[in-house]
Amino acid sequence: MIEPNWQLARKLQTLEKRARIIQQIRAFFITHHFLEIETPHRIPANAPELNIDAVPSADWFLQTSPELCMKRLLAAGYPNLFQICRCWRDGERSNTHLPEYSMLEWYRSHCDYRQLMADCESLLSHLSSDQEITWQGQTINLSSPWPRITIADAFLQFSSIPLAEALATDEFDSVIAFEIEPNLPKNKPVFLIEYPVEHASLARKKTSAPTVAERFELYIGGLEIANAFSELTDPIEQQQRFRDEESQRRKQGKCPYPNPEPFIKELTTLPPSAGIALGVDRLIMLFCDINIIDDVVSLTPEQL
Repeated sequence: MIEPNWQLARKLQTLEKRARIIQQIRAFFITHHFLEIETPHRIPANAPELNIDAVPSADWFLQTSPELCMKRLLAAGYPNLFQICRCWRDGERSNTHLPEYSMLEWYRSHCDYRQLMADCESLLSHLSSDQEITWQGQTINLSSPWPRITIADAFLQFSSIPLAEALATDEFDSVIAFEIEPNLPKNKPVFLIEYPVEHASLARKKTSAPTVAERFELYIGGLEIANAFSELTDPIEQQQRFRDEESQRRKQGKCPYPNPEPFIKELTTLPPSAGIALGVDRLIMLFCDINIIDDVVSLTPEQL
């Protein structure tokens, strides 16, 4: 007698809870008057970013994010938008990474990144009626407001080297990963805000401090959950930032990427806006108290 595949069968309760959470997410955005949208997964060009590699699909690419298409819709006059979709990033695999994963993205016109922080607090409140979750032995209080820590303050508190030195020596990302992230508060979600402009290629500069961008990342229980920013709407500045990113990619011998021309052209009609990408699989990990991403998806690449 052939037995069922136990590796798949044991995930049933988790996948049932996953389905309910995704239904709750969708209900939240519909209730808040967002339009659910679908955009193509296979596109001619992603935004060039040094640390993100796209998966080729013939002479195009699978999307690393739906952001360019969704922002083109905002620029065409659409109101608030959300999408739950599949994204692909080449070479990303760990206990918290999959090369194909589920992303929740939402965009608001006529606002900035501060509104997205409020959205995050409201969404998590909607998903947890008792305002707390327990993940890996840590009780996390989800009641708002959540702490906000600037990158500058995080470096002062937790880094072994100054922020300026980390930027000059290309150690910024490693300091964030190995010195700052492990020391962020675990009992409350926390927003890490105001990234250096060099590390926010699609984000608007902060008017009162033009060396930083209006960008934040959301951490819950020490796990990075979301990346958000006020949108850069200047096509000339955006084109230059893309050129800088592409130049860095080529210096590292990475695959050259085409320029997303329609997106650049249509930035001229994009109103002041803000957008956020939230990892659905990681959110499910938190709500199911699971520390390996493999256990919250139906099939991993290795099981295919």
